[in-house]
Amino acid sequence: MRAVVLAGAGGPEVLTIREIDAPRPASRQILVRVRASALNRADILQRLGRYPAPAGWPSSVPGLEYAGEVAALGPGVARWKVGDRVMGLVGGGAQAEALVVHEDEALPVPARLDLADAAAVPEACLTAFDALTTRGRLTRGERVLLHAVGSGVGTAAVQIARALGATVLGTSRSPGKLEQARALGLEVGIATRESSFRDRVGAPVHLIVDPIGAPVFADNLAVLAPLGRLVLLGFLGGSRGELDLEPVLRKRLEVIGTVMRTRSREERAALVEAARSGLVPLLESGAVRPVIDRYLPMTEIADAHRAMERDETFGKIVVVW
Repeated sequence: MRAVVLAGAGGPEVLTIREIDAPRPASRQILVRVRASALNRADILQRLGRYPAPAGWPSSVPGLEYAGEVAALGPGVARWKVGDRVMGLVGGGAQAEALVVHEDEALPVPARLDLADAAAVPEACLTAFDALTTRGRLTRGERVLLHAVGSGVGTAAVQIARALGATVLGTSRSPGKLEQARALGLEVGIATRESSFRDRVGAPVHLIVDPIGAPVFADNLAVLAPLGRLVLLGFLGGSRGELDLEPVLRKRLEVIGTVMRTRSREERAALVEAARSGLVPLLESGAVRPVIDRYLPMTEIADAHRAMERDETFGKIVVVW
């Protein structure tokens, strides 16, 4: 089968398309014929040599999310049959023509989505759903602030938060991305290229979902309401900075870290089970939809990386076989 293979660490030129051996499903695993995947910041970091795949996942084939059809069943599979349309998250290897996953880690593709669009669902929507509901405990009527609202996770989080009855605020360095996010349900958009969001949030917020990290940490604590929660998704702006913990104690705040890639199979299965009842119905009804910036053939994966590194996208980049 064909796969995107990292020839080493470096620029987009290290991404190659090669023939590799196809996997075979073991007990309770399904073999998926991958039709499409989507690009994530983790793929960029892996290509640069800064974010290796977890143990047990392909070290040289990137890709964290997929959509396709079940092509074969391992012994003991009860949930799926050959031909079923599935999507899901993996620790690596999604940018290949086939992969194997445990049957409990795959989600059904809603009928209203084609496979190319479904490939943009797992990482963005599952990350947003988990951050807002499980980790962030968002409830109806709360105010939530989403940083990098034009990202894949950001565009998913806007829609999920609105569907849950929250008031949604978002930040971006691009005023144009804020305008696009308004169509998804963003109520307050804050451009941050020239100044901080700290004085423009208005009333305190109950929950913040943040992939930026250290540069906005102090301002995050400042705008959180008492008993507020800060969910950290990543450190795009850096992980180190001067820290004043006084607001954490005074306002009894929670700082919550989360990451998808290093979760155990049991943890991933639990998230998928929660998503079956809480997220999939939103996708089936159209209340939440994947936001796609562009579709590219898998053979143009290097161009997909360049576009993401230029930060010129709104939503997801999908790469299709």
